[in-house]
Amino acid sequence: MTQRVFLYILLEFQSSVDHTMPIRLMHYVACFYDHLLKISETTPGKGLPPILPIVLYNGSRRWTVQQDIYAMVKPEPPSFLRVYQPHLRYYLIDEGRYTDEQLGLLQTPLSGVFSVENAGKSWEALQQAVDRIVAIIQADPHKERTDRIITRWIKRHLQWLGAGVNLDQLNSLVEDKDMLAENLENLVKKERLEGRQEGRLEGRLEEARDVVRTQLSFKFGEVPGWVEEQLAQADHDQLKGWMRDVLFAGSLEDMFKH
Repeated sequence: MTQRVFLYILLEFQSSVDHTMPIRLMHYVACFYDHLLKISETTPGKGLPPILPIVLYNGSRRWTVQQDIYAMVKPEPPSFLRVYQPHLRYYLIDEGRYTDEQLGLLQTPLSGVFSVENAGKSWEALQQAVDRIVAIIQADPHKERTDRIITRWIKRHLQWLGAGVNLDQLNSLVEDKDMLAENLENLVKKERLEGRQEGRLEGRLEEARDVVRTQLSFKFGEVPGWVEEQLAQADHDQLKGWMRDVLFAGSLEDMFKH
């Protein structure tokens, strides 16, 4: 004799670590069971349906929360009390724990979504992740439906990232992949250019710090730590000003007003 069993999935999305999660999930489950009884979906005699609590976490910090509410009971009760303590364990999906290599072995739409989210705000990594998810969609047996769902999601994701690309014409990742690839390539070029410019600026700042440091050493001897801290925090204009000030300063304290 076969019996139909309904499994309810409780799915909680999290972008930040919440150490009260076991308590929240226990509250959700209790309220859900109470609701089923109130609407006569079941009765105490018929029993309650099974529930699978899942926490899907996509934050940057690692998830360090206990996965069973029993682990929050401190100190651990003596053996005769343990059987009376609550138990509710949830299944954790921590996207950030999956490496690119692990995701590469899972050719599923969900692994592609994880790759995109793990790319963060690196346009180059995002471009590679989008190329991968397009390939996954093309091989999916339910290609059209999967493409429609993932396209809607990735448009919202790009808007959240502030990509600044025209998404109105993006209706299909598969059909419009060339248009999206061109937009992402422009963002990658911009990212690389900004990185080079930032690198050149930092190089000029370090050169200016070396000049000021050398001048100070010649005039006052070894440069103390508190001066090094000010040098590290100074911008280019401030460093140029100190190059002039060192010629007339009588002491480090006068020059830096320490």
